[in-house]
Amino acid sequence: MQFTDTVLTQLPFGTLVLLVLVATGVGMLIGSVGIGGILMVPALIYLAGIDIHIAIASCLFSYAFNGLIGACLYARQGSIRWSSGLYLCAGAMPGAWLGATLVNRLDGEWVTLIIATFLLFAAYNSIRSEKTRLTQQQIDTETEMRCGGPFPLLCIGLVTGAGSALSGSGGPLILVPALVWLKWPVLTAVGLGQLIQIPISILADVANLQAGTIDIPLGLGIAAVVTAGVAMGARIAHRQPAALLRKGVIMALLLAAAWMILHSALGSLAGD
Repeated sequence: MQFTDTVLTQLPFGTLVLLVLVATGVGMLIGSVGIGGILMVPALIYLAGIDIHIAIASCLFSYAFNGLIGACLYARQGSIRWSSGLYLCAGAMPGAWLGATLVNRLDGEWVTLIIATFLLFAAYNSIRSEKTRLTQQQIDTETEMRCGGPFPLLCIGLVTGAGSALSGSGGPLILVPALVWLKWPVLTAVGLGQLIQIPISILADVANLQAGTIDIPLGLGIAAVVTAGVAMGARIAHRQPAALLRKGVIMALLLAAAWMILHSALGSLAGD
């Protein structure tokens, strides 16, 4: 897709404003609780009528910028373990390329169901973490190291990369619950979730450019707005509890999943 060939020129002004507000909120959720990026794809599909493959590819394109800013902000707070992050990123790279290649070959209805499944997965993990929330003080470095050898980290990165490219979620959606389940500190998990977005975005972009599904101006616009939200969310995460935001995330994830499943079911019935 050429730089001047963009869906942005076809959208009404009111829709653009609404997307900016949604992207800001999504960025704040990514920066504060590590989950929220997957909500951007349904917003583009149902609020702006953008093709699902273009929506996923453009969101993935934007995550390199968001991840860079988010990783820098968390690194300044000492919330990123770089040695572990390198193994996670190494595993995520081939996974992201494979996931992006596969999603471009799937029918839109199958992709919709995949995204809805990931939305429900995210909601479940948010509810679970709300009940058994872990803090920096509850977990020490020795526990973290026992749960994170090189091979397990490579495998976690591989699954994160593939799942993120398939769903357009960027990385934190899968990685943060996985690391918290392994008893890593929450802020460390969220910080690594910011970092892993970078290789996932870059490798997915390679496959999506080959398929011609990236809308570059749209991706840059999402990156600019979401990155601003990530910066605000990261400040929230390190200064006050994010319990209220987390409850909002759970509701948004459940509503988005229900809408996508309902829309897909109605579309199938109409097709029959």
